[in-house]
Amino acid sequence: MTRTVVAGFDGSPESRAAAEWAAREAELLGTELKLVSVWQPVPLAYAPFLGAETQQHEMVRVPREAAEGLRLRHPGVSVNVEQLSGRPSEVLAAAADEAGMLVLGSRGLSGLSGFLVGSVGQAVVAHTRRPVVLVRAGEQAADEHAQDPSGVPSAATPYRPVVLGLDAERPNGAVIEFAFEAAARRDTALHVIHSWPLPPYAAYGLPEDPELNTQLAEDDAAVLAEALRSWRQKFPSVEVREESLPGKPADHVVGASPDASLVVVGRRIRSSPLGPRIGPVTHAVLHHAAAPVAVVPHD
Repeated sequence: MTRTVVAGFDGSPESRAAAEWAAREAELLGTELKLVSVWQPVPLAYAPFLGAETQQHEMVRVPREAAEGLRLRHPGVSVNVEQLSGRPSEVLAAAADEAGMLVLGSRGLSGLSGFLVGSVGQAVVAHTRRPVVLVRAGEQAADEHAQDPSGVPSAATPYRPVVLGLDAERPNGAVIEFAFEAAARRDTALHVIHSWPLPPYAAYGLPEDPELNTQLAEDDAAVLAEALRSWRQKFPSVEVREESLPGKPADHVVGASPDASLVVVGRRIRSSPLGPRIGPVTHAVLHHAAAPVAVVPHD
C-alpha cells in the first residue's frame, strides 16, 4: 500500500499551494492526504499578551476548513488533519519519516523564477529520509501542463515532462526510480540531465579543443545511457530524453525547469561537523527552479 502524502499547513498562501499540489499527487498515487499543522506553544507568562488562546483556536479552525475545501475539489482523495505541537522543523521532519512524501510550501521570489526556501524548509529537507517536495506560492495545476492549442494554460492538456538532474557516474536507484514513477503517473516524458566538467583550458581562457570536447561529450553520453539502461527496461512506457551537457549541473536543471511539471534531484545523506547538508547543486535548484522540486534523500 502506498504511504500517505503529508503536507505542512499553516494557512499561508504557500502552504495552501502545497496542500493543493499534495492533493493532486495523492490522487495520482491513489492514497490519502494528511495536513499537518504545527502549533508552537508560547511561554505561559507571555500567553495573555500574545493572544495565544485565539491563535490556537485559529490553528484548529483554518486547517479543518482547508481540508473541507480539498475534499470538495478532490472528491476521490481522503483528507485528514493532524495538529501537533513543537518546533515546526522537528515535527515536520518526524511526520515525513512516517509518510511516503512530505510537501512544503515556499514563497516565490517576486517577479523571478525560483523559491525563497525558509529556515524551516531547509532544515526539514536536510534532516528527513523521505522525499520532500517544495511548491511555490501561486503554483496552479495548469502550470504543470502544456498549453492548449490556443496558447492558454489548461489542466486538461498533457503534463509537461519530469526533469531529473542525475549524477550519471554515481547514479542512485532511489532517485532514478522516484523520477521514473513520477513520469509514469503523469503519462509524460522523463528529461534526464547530466553535466560534465569543462576541460581545464576553459578556466584559463585557452583556445578550445573541438576534438577533445567531442570525445568528452560522447564518453559522457555513453555513461548516462548505461546508467539509465535497466530503468528504461523497467519502465518501457516512459519516453526518456537524455541530455549530456558541459558546465554546472544546477544551471542546466534550472534552465529546463520552466518546461517541467516536476524537477527531481537527489540529496546524499551524510553527516558533517556542521550537521546535515542539502548539497550545493540541490540547494541551487531549490532556490532557482521554476517548477515544484522533489528532493530525494539517498545513502
